[in-house]
Amino acid sequence: MDQSPENTTDSNPFTKPGFIIAAALVLALIAGAIVIFLLPKGQPNAQPAPVANNGSTAASPTTSAEAGGSVCGLPASSETALGAAPESKWELVGRMATPTDPETFGPGTTDKDGFRSCFSQSPTGALYAAANLLAMGSSGDRAINQKLTDKLLLPGPGREIAKEDAQSMPVTTTPNSTVQFRGFVIKSYSRSAANVDIAFQTDQGVLGHTVLPLKWTEGDWKLAIADSGRLVNEITQIRDLSGFIPWSGA
Repeated sequence: MDQSPENTTDSNPFTKPGFIIAAALVLALIAGAIVIFLLPKGQPNAQPAPVANNGSTAASPTTSAEAGGSVCGLPASSETALGAAPESKWELVGRMATPTDPETFGPGTTDKDGFRSCFSQSPTGALYAAANLLAMGSSGDRAINQKLTDKLLLPGPGREIAKEDAQSMPVTTTPNSTVQFRGFVIKSYSRSAANVDIAFQTDQGVLGHTVLPLKWTEGDWKLAIADSGRLVNEITQIRDLSGFIPWSGA
C-alpha cells in the first residue's frame, strides 16, 4: 500500500539537490539518487490544464507595449496558441536534448560560452525559450548560468539574489542524473507574456513539470522569478503525461 505523502517528503526527488534551474536560483530539484516517488501533499492529480484548442488563432491587435521586434531580428508571429508539437531540431545543452531553430524560433544567438538567447515573439518562440532556459540552468556551467541570471531573468530582488549565488557557484556542477523533455502545454500566450508548462522525465523514470512565466522584454523572452530568487512555480511530480502535448528529442 502506498505511504501517505505526509511522511514521505524525504523521498521526493524534486526536493533534493542536483537539478538546478539557473543554478543560482538555489532550486534543489532532482538528486543523483532518484527514488520511487509519491505525489506531493495536496496535489494527488497534478496535471496541466487541457489545451484550449487544437491549432492557432489570430492574435488580437497588440498595444505598443506588446510590439517591438526580436533583439536579433527573428520573425514575430500572429499566432496565439500552439496545439501541436513543432517539428524541432534537437541538440545537447549539457546532457539535455534541447530544441533549436536559429533562423525562425531561436536561439538566434549562441555565444562562445554556449549561452543561448534571442527567441521569437511567438508561441513556439516562448516554448523554445522555456526549454532552453531549463536546459542551460541544468547544465552546471557557471559562465552560462551567470549570463542567464543577468540577461534572461526579469529585473528585481530575485534576480539580484540569483546573480550573487551564480558568482559563488563552482565552475562546473555536473548533474548525477539526466533529465529530458517529454511534453508541453502553452497555458496562456500574448505578445507580451506567456505561461509555458514543461514536462520532463529523469533517467530513473520520474516525471515532473513546472510552469515558467515569461515576459517579452527588450526584444526577448525573460523569466519572472520570485523575490526569493526561486521559481514562481515549483517543480512538482506527476503520475503521467496526460494533458501534455508529447515533445521530446531524446
